[in-house]
Amino acid sequence: MITTRFAPSPTGSLHAGNIRTALVNWLLARKSGGRFVLRLDDTDLARSTEAAAAGIRADLGWLGLAADAVVRQSDRFALYEAALARLAAAGRAYRAYETPAELDLKRKVQQQRGLPPVYDRAALALTEADHADHAARGLAPVWRFKLATDAPIRWHDGVRGDCHFDAASLSDPVMRRADGSWLYMLPSVVDDIDLGITDIVRGEDHVTNSAVQIQMFEALGAPVPRFAHLALLTGADAALSKRLGSEGVAAWHDAGIEPQAIAALLARLGTSLPVEPVATLADLLPGFDLASFGRAPARFDPADLAAINARTLHLLPYAAVADRLPPGMTEAGWQAVRGNLTTVAQAADWQAVITGPVAVAPEAEDADFIATAAVVLAGLEWGDDIWARWTAALKAQTGRKGRGLFHPLRRALTARDTGPEMAALLPLIGRDAALARLQA
Repeated sequence: MITTRFAPSPTGSLHAGNIRTALVNWLLARKSGGRFVLRLDDTDLARSTEAAAAGIRADLGWLGLAADAVVRQSDRFALYEAALARLAAAGRAYRAYETPAELDLKRKVQQQRGLPPVYDRAALALTEADHADHAARGLAPVWRFKLATDAPIRWHDGVRGDCHFDAASLSDPVMRRADGSWLYMLPSVVDDIDLGITDIVRGEDHVTNSAVQIQMFEALGAPVPRFAHLALLTGADAALSKRLGSEGVAAWHDAGIEPQAIAALLARLGTSLPVEPVATLADLLPGFDLASFGRAPARFDPADLAAINARTLHLLPYAAVADRLPPGMTEAGWQAVRGNLTTVAQAADWQAVITGPVAVAPEAEDADFIATAAVVLAGLEWGDDIWARWTAALKAQTGRKGRGLFHPLRRALTARDTGPEMAALLPLIGRDAALARLQA
């Protein structure tokens, strides 16, 4: 079974980039009938907040990205300690004591010599007596992972294709700080093993992390998941950013953007497929394929959300929006007006047109025509097809046709120059109200 995960840090709200990552992972799992896990990476206890964690869960819920399980790294520290002990026993983890200033000086010396600025593994030469001496002086170590450098690190990436890294060009990463707090690398691998994650889809800024973590999976005797790295988003000015769309869900919700519109856009960004509106997230599953994502940066423009939002509304059934419609708007009313909306909130404007009152003075050259239209309408039997029968009768009696026939009637009945089809609006306005508007 395919199992994916979305692993945000609860230090702020979601933005377009990580919502896209969550969506792709959700789609990958759901298309195969698999599982989607939300993992809150809250090892940074100083910056992580419960409010941010609750906000992430609420945003994913509003977007329709329901998780099959939710875990928090702050509940799993014992697992990380056990994994670190296993790596140390196997000779794949070691203690080091250099200060940031000392490490920076080493990197500068290496760069001056034309060498890659990687950690020189000086700490591997320390003896147990050296460690005891550091402890006696109150110096706590960081724990580093010892990379195997005898062969390239290789994997086939779901987006980037065949990837390889020379491990000798990478620094042995720090897994745990001197104060005992955990960095990203090891906890992420331990959780992926424990949760049975089979596919890791994340941004291309994690490519180097993946190379390191592949060795961690192997060192812990676990199967290596499949990896796919999505190209980062760019803005309208083509600038790369990890935080584009940082206004996030709250701003989109307040602007009347539908979650289906957000999903429709983000699911296709960076692919060769056109962005098409959907009524439900499930409608995205048949066309979803990781192979359709390219390596070129994907352009995210908030203006595109407004455009796809309008097209999304045209698909939404009454049941999906009924609790947000103005009082009195029926299913027939929604179906009549949804094609002219860019947000659901605008339905209130058209409900006001339907219920009235509406009054507008006709153009001088149309006054007699409108008076005739009232007389003709009063003599017709009312029904759902009243617009077609009424305009046909007026055309025969007055000789008017096209815009000269239809536009004055729309103006008299709605006080608008454009709008929904009058064939749908007129039955909703009703006979008595329509006659009153014409006679006014």
